[in-house]
Amino acid sequence: MVDRSPSGRTLLVPARPPRSGSPPAGRSPAGARRVVASHRPHGHGSHRLDPVRGGPPLASGSVDEAADDPHPDPYPDSDLRPQAVGRRRVVLGIGFGGALLALGRRLPGRPDGGATAVGPTTIPAVPRSSTSRPPEPPTSSTVGADETTTTVDTHRYDLVVAGGRVIDPETGFDAVAHVGIDGDTVMTVATTPLVGRSTLNATGLVVAPGFIDILSYPVNGYGEWNKIADGVTSNLCMHGINDPMDTFLSRSSTHRPPVNYGGATDQYSHRAAIGAGIDYATDRHLDELIRRADADLRGGALGIHEQPEYVPGVTLDEMLRHGDLAASHGVPLCLHLRYSENLEPGTQEEAIAEAVTVARRTGCAVHIEHVNSTGGTGRMAEAIAQMEAARADGLALTACSYPYTFWATYANSARFDNFREKYGITVADLQIAATSKRLDEAGWQAARKDNLLTAAFAMSDDDIELPLTTPWIMVGSDAILERPHNNHPRASGCFSRVLGHYVRDQGVLTLPEALAKMTILPARLLEGSSPAMAQRGRLSAGAAADVTVFDPATISDRATIEKTWLESVGVHHVVVNGQVVREAGTTNRSARPGVPLVSQVDAG
Repeated sequence: MVDRSPSGRTLLVPARPPRSGSPPAGRSPAGARRVVASHRPHGHGSHRLDPVRGGPPLASGSVDEAADDPHPDPYPDSDLRPQAVGRRRVVLGIGFGGALLALGRRLPGRPDGGATAVGPTTIPAVPRSSTSRPPEPPTSSTVGADETTTTVDTHRYDLVVAGGRVIDPETGFDAVAHVGIDGDTVMTVATTPLVGRSTLNATGLVVAPGFIDILSYPVNGYGEWNKIADGVTSNLCMHGINDPMDTFLSRSSTHRPPVNYGGATDQYSHRAAIGAGIDYATDRHLDELIRRADADLRGGALGIHEQPEYVPGVTLDEMLRHGDLAASHGVPLCLHLRYSENLEPGTQEEAIAEAVTVARRTGCAVHIEHVNSTGGTGRMAEAIAQMEAARADGLALTACSYPYTFWATYANSARFDNFREKYGITVADLQIAATSKRLDEAGWQAARKDNLLTAAFAMSDDDIELPLTTPWIMVGSDAILERPHNNHPRASGCFSRVLGHYVRDQGVLTLPEALAKMTILPARLLEGSSPAMAQRGRLSAGAAADVTVFDPATISDRATIEKTWLESVGVHHVVVNGQVVREAGTTNRSARPGVPLVSQVDAG
């Protein structure tokens, strides 16, 4: 089967194998040159780093890197090295990004770095949409009379967030205001003071909808606390859950997480459960895969996840079957694309073309995961042009990215085969996890021998900045911190890095633009089937009381390859479902108000 690129070039699109289930004639879906993995990886975000030695935990607002570990190393006397750590699911490719401290510059467009004190200011608002159409970037809007309260309000609210610069990316409201909350619901946003039983002082701070991490992994009783410090209130595993939906919900609830949680049904896990593995699926296998995915969706899954790069036996027909199911339930099909390289046969251009084909032929919403590391690496402008051409045709195509310029995997991974030619980098662009030193040839050979977890600085600034300046591309971390201190620094600092480094320090995008990528855009992607998501990502009367309050002058990521556990700074208050989880920079670990965010698809 073929598809056409915007340039008119013929692109290879894998076809369905013969009915017998044997591989099709010609090039396999994974290309002739390699098989990436024999097990489903836990995404780009789950390679485990060995423990780093940290001192006793300090208050969450501390900036002492040597002693600020909120989760102390349980093995302080060990001398572990960053070797391959066995786990239930082998990970062969993730992305790592350097964490830079932000420099405390002013907000773009506001000379004093603060909010207007005169009255509501209109910012571009995101109009309503559904998963049958792409979530739209901000256009123009005015603040309606029902969006703010200007009369004196004598009601005593359960909680008031007082005097901050309130930004609602849905309506475009942007003004110094007060948020009144009763129970788990925002009751009003007022420009006159409110009375509350409890009050959070937000003077000089930005008050935003709680951040939605569209691309995370299941809560584990550990990593979600770093999410709170990064401003995240909803942790969504759209890279796939590794259990049936009922098991996922039950297991997640046992952690009593401080964040909301939900996720996508995972095709790889279903393949493993029925014995199909990464090979070509028979008709019987396909029918069972669809049955299991359908059951998960009826059980509350927010979408369907597929990752053909790691499951080379997945054919276009299998993707179309899942796309048809997604369309029938109004949920997105989330794709880790088939190729992450630009060498033929099998290029990132072809991988995006395949995603476009699925969207075009099924009518489902297709969400491309971490496009900076899979689909757009080294060709981001071209990748965005491909996707925007599809969107211009009315296809519901979206994407997300993370703000880091390097990925990592174990040194024996096939991803490192011919890495110089594939990625245009040298050994000097490699760094062993949990260390601060770049490699030389001898160091690389030693890493290869011991199969050490190795970071590769293989992405350019354009690979990161172009998605950030594309209004419809969301922000997703593709990570959650694991015990002990394992994972990518984006597990701790993804959202703060966007707001600190890319908004404040570099001026790559504005604050309202960045907030839309973290709030209303992911909410719009999922709200078509989920009433719970229709209440999130916005900050107006009737919205869920998920609120993140941060200092735009100081918000910064601190996590690094060596110290992935370092919490972000600058997030002052976090409210989840009306309960204060973080106040004045200190997290309350007894507050665990997270609830499941699920779909409500037709059960008929």
